[in-house]
Amino acid sequence: MTQTTTRVLEPSDLGAALAVLESEPVANAFVTSRVQIAGLDPWRLGGEMWGWYADGRLRSLCYSGANLVPICATPEAVRAFADRARRAGRRCSSIVGPAGPTAQLWRLLEPGWGPAREVRANQPLMVTESPSADVAPDPLVRRVRKDEVDVLMPACVAMFTEEVGISPLAGDGGLLYQARVAELVGAGRSFARIEDGKVVFKAEIGATTAQACQIQGVWVAPEFRGRGHSETGMAAVLRYALADVAPIVSLYVNDYNTPARKAYRRIGFRETGAFMSVLF
Repeated sequence: MTQTTTRVLEPSDLGAALAVLESEPVANAFVTSRVQIAGLDPWRLGGEMWGWYADGRLRSLCYSGANLVPICATPEAVRAFADRARRAGRRCSSIVGPAGPTAQLWRLLEPGWGPAREVRANQPLMVTESPSADVAPDPLVRRVRKDEVDVLMPACVAMFTEEVGISPLAGDGGLLYQARVAELVGAGRSFARIEDGKVVFKAEIGATTAQACQIQGVWVAPEFRGRGHSETGMAAVLRYALADVAPIVSLYVNDYNTPARKAYRRIGFRETGAFMSVLF
């Protein structure tokens, strides 16, 4: 009989944890990038990393912080993670991850944690290794400068509020969110087309590893929508990402956002799987 156990990982478990994370470099890019920077110390990582072992070998992970994220999680591991999450109580603002394990995790947690504010059960995961020749990159999309954070912030707040349904300025007045925006700008991973002091298009490379990176926060100012800025802007960001960051670029999008999915396909992305998000 297989012997299994679940525990909070420690800094000494870093090598084993990275081996699990790097087994699926695209799907795990977000968590992998954080672990590579912060290690497994909960204070630096911003949460605990739970490990599920079978016969003494680490097989599955679950990040428990602002988000609850099942990683390479088998059905048995998901049950173990759900048991631990129930005992700890809900501390996260969302559950997000590959659709299959996340759906199972939510089924187990919903009786105690529900109802959710919103469940996005199918968010196609899209990837590309090369840009399409059909869409020319917008030459006016560039890296945002450090002295332009104040120009960028209103666009970031608008994007977050549209996407998540709540303002990132709630709670702490937006201090943490503004720090994250400034961090991405400082790292050269925030891109925008700015005209007359106003953001027309913006997007960020939010997670980066040597194997893959993930684009997030794609937004076009309402008065400029319908003019192709999302396609040409994303083509520009994709060019930067492939040249400077990683050989594989990914993103995930809501299944009901048909225009965005078509635009991403036109610039070279293809759907390879699905994520799911449960928002509280």
